[in-house]
Amino acid sequence: MGPHTRYDLFMSERAQGHGWLERLAARWKVPVGRVLVILLVFALTGTTVMLLKRPVVAWVAGDQGEQPLLFTIAYYVLILPIYNLLLLIYGTVFGQFRFFWGFEKRFFRRIFDRGRRSGDQ
Repeated sequence: MGPHTRYDLFMSERAQGHGWLERLAARWKVPVGRVLVILLVFALTGTTVMLLKRPVVAWVAGDQGEQPLLFTIAYYVLILPIYNLLLLIYGTVFGQFRFFWGFEKRFFRRIFDRGRRSGDQ
């Protein structure tokens, strides 16, 4: 094991505090306290989507056992907008609407710009 193993890096970050929180704060240009709130919003959104997945998709596409392909297609078509809507709702509830609105705009800009670039070739 060299002087810079993963364990050594992990322990040096622990000794300096929560380095991963500070890196996220720098990347998102927010204070460390807001990083925790933002992570909570992501966690709540993901949990809610997992709880809603089966009933919502089954309502649209039927039971998963009947037509698994239709269930899978409906899942991907429905879950993306539901996830993004929930992200904005939870973000608003926790006072982080501006952050998540910017996050959504960047997300969709990447999707649609990528589609335009591949269509131009």
